[in-house]
Amino acid sequence: MKKFDLAIIGAGAGGYVAAIHAAKSGLKVALVEKGKVGGACFNLGCIPSKIMIEHSKLIQKIKTANEWGINVSSIDVDFGKLSKRKDGIIQKLLENIHSYIRNASITYFTGIAKVSNDKIITVENEQFVAKNIILATGSKPFVPPFKGIESAKYHTTDTIFNITELPKQLTIIGGGVIAVELAFSLAPLGTKVTILNHSRDILQTEEPDARPIVRNKLLDLGVDLVFDFEFQEITNKEIITSRGNFPYENLLFATGRQPNIEIAKELQLELDGKFIKVNEQFETSMPNVYAIGDIVGGYQLAHAASAEGIQAVEAILGNNPSSIDLTKIPRCVYSTPEIATFGLLEDEVNSNECIITKLPLSSNPKALMEGNKDGFIKFIASKTTDEILGACVVGDGATEILNSMLATKVAGGKATDLTKIIFPHPTKSEQIGDAAKAVYWKAINA
Repeated sequence: MKKFDLAIIGAGAGGYVAAIHAAKSGLKVALVEKGKVGGACFNLGCIPSKIMIEHSKLIQKIKTANEWGINVSSIDVDFGKLSKRKDGIIQKLLENIHSYIRNASITYFTGIAKVSNDKIITVENEQFVAKNIILATGSKPFVPPFKGIESAKYHTTDTIFNITELPKQLTIIGGGVIAVELAFSLAPLGTKVTILNHSRDILQTEEPDARPIVRNKLLDLGVDLVFDFEFQEITNKEIITSRGNFPYENLLFATGRQPNIEIAKELQLELDGKFIKVNEQFETSMPNVYAIGDIVGGYQLAHAASAEGIQAVEAILGNNPSSIDLTKIPRCVYSTPEIATFGLLEDEVNSNECIITKLPLSSNPKALMEGNKDGFIKFIASKTTDEILGACVVGDGATEILNSMLATKVAGGKATDLTKIIFPHPTKSEQIGDAAKAVYWKAINA
């Protein structure tokens, strides 16, 4: 029977990164995946949705060009061709991951893994043993048990990216990040989108000041937003709610995901609610068995899972890594405009102990050149220690702009350090320097 230092179950963003890091650190590694390498991120979520959003951004830019005086008489969307482009990009990325795995001399197994209490892993007709195991089995879509759900035909986030024809109409149940990003993916292409969310607003885990900007943009795109109601029943053609009935042609549930903890249950690992309970090094209640990603809660983000995988490997190597600081993990929404955040939000801090500055992008030359007048940069710092507690950027390219603030925080820098950076002009990022200066009441453009 083959013996490995480490076996990783699941080759998604957490699993394959952990495997490569472990192999390059000298461990003999086995990696098991029942589906496609890359997991939900590359195949069913992050990557396909962002590709589709890029397609839709082009439509919006063409319409902006018309407003500026560059006239495009008509827009003809070949959705089938766009879908082939999406699939081609994903295939290339998966081929890259496979090459990284091969180059790291990782033994790769395809199939469903079964794990015994003595750490023997069975995959199809093969068996091997590992000193350490990392579970990185990801999650699957959650569909609420609504009355009548069995009679409805619907998509989940695991199936919506397989469509090859542009739907004329789509009703999305849910108001979180996935629901909003999919609305921005399809509405500009011509799909009539309705978002039904029983809560009072969209994106309720995100920066409150960002929500009205994104909400108004969705309305500008013709998206119908229905909030604050109770679901009563779903039929094969309409959704019945306390605010009326909503007919649909195509239905998508974007109502969150639930962890794949079948192996954890077989091993009788201790749970924390619906997730696997782990310590700061991501070790479970069974010694030398670790768990990362969507199955342990926290931020269900690909980059968080990758960081957790590296953390677990470092613990296995005996390097006693410091625990992951959640305030240093960025959160991103690829809406139009984008939202990028790290650390604490304004409604999570004591305003008497913090300085909160907010500069609109409408005063930024580069943003105005690009036609991106909606958005802002918000900065939160401690009054007593000058520590960077949080930041939020709302605007085109926000997910890139945020990084200089985050890098300063990760490096141990403070708000005053950001004021010393000479940002190039004109750039949207120079607004960061002014936001930091505003902490000391020395902002130039405020």
